[in-house]
Amino acid sequence: MMGSQMLDAMPHRTGQEGGRSASCVRRAEPHSFVSAVLAGCVMTTTPEHDKKIANLVFATVYPHYITKVEKKGRTKDELHQVIEWLTGFDVARIEQLIDEEVTFEAFFEQATLHPNAHLIKGVICGYRVEDIETPLTQQVRYLDKLVDELARGKKMESILRDQ
Repeated sequence: MMGSQMLDAMPHRTGQEGGRSASCVRRAEPHSFVSAVLAGCVMTTTPEHDKKIANLVFATVYPHYITKVEKKGRTKDELHQVIEWLTGFDVARIEQLIDEEVTFEAFFEQATLHPNAHLIKGVICGYRVEDIETPLTQQVRYLDKLVDELARGKKMESILRDQ
């Protein structure tokens, strides 16, 4: 099954966050499956789903993060700031990990998660990020949630949960 066919075969959920719908939208682009997996657009987290997330190569998803934030008027530098806050990786390290084509599993194994990462809360496609039980899947969702907040125009001070 190709990306868009897989996405069409996947169940979708919707949720509410602050009165706004957090529904998953089916797209025809080839990266739809990646976006759907990262956004949690499956009914339950299964070992197979967690394995798909773990084996996704960060370098294949990263350009989609850039596109998402730039389409909404944010910058690549702001994206890097968000990634650095969550993982501790500076721009040079992010670029190195992209060149090495590391998986999300290796990416987060090497990361030093910010002590306030647990403050990342909210809904992605009907799933509460704070309720995800698999640590790696939750960490990927943390990143996805931060990118989403950046793209939605949230203030950086709010995104970077530094109390």
